[in-house]
Amino acid sequence: MIGRLNHVAIAVKDLASASRLYRDTLGAKVSAPLDQPDHGVTVVFVELPNTKIELLHPLGEGSPIAKFLERNADGGMHHVCYEVEDILAARDKLKADGARVLGDGNPKIGAHGKPVLFLHPKDFSGTLIELEQV
Repeated sequence: MIGRLNHVAIAVKDLASASRLYRDTLGAKVSAPLDQPDHGVTVVFVELPNTKIELLHPLGEGSPIAKFLERNADGGMHHVCYEVEDILAARDKLKADGARVLGDGNPKIGAHGKPVLFLHPKDFSGTLIELEQV
């Protein structure tokens, strides 16, 4: 069902500093910040030859990343994103198999302009999973 790894998301307390680290120290191509108000985050994508790193920073009141940073003051890995061809079919199969889909269970549009869903970390060895339709 899952396809390739789309990205690994890292919550950061200082987006500009983290962007400089990847761009200037590691020599990666780094995108401009992109606000995602529906998700309560500002994102920056670090492009790698085989995948991406998504840097996440809180945006607005009630941001899930702000809550994550309260528990993890230095930041850290937030989620991994896998590609799926049909997000609704993937959701239905996962739910039938007992996995919990976060939110209302309906896809939202993610930072790449494609439908995304999140799966409960307790169902996946403590890892928050994002599915993105390709």
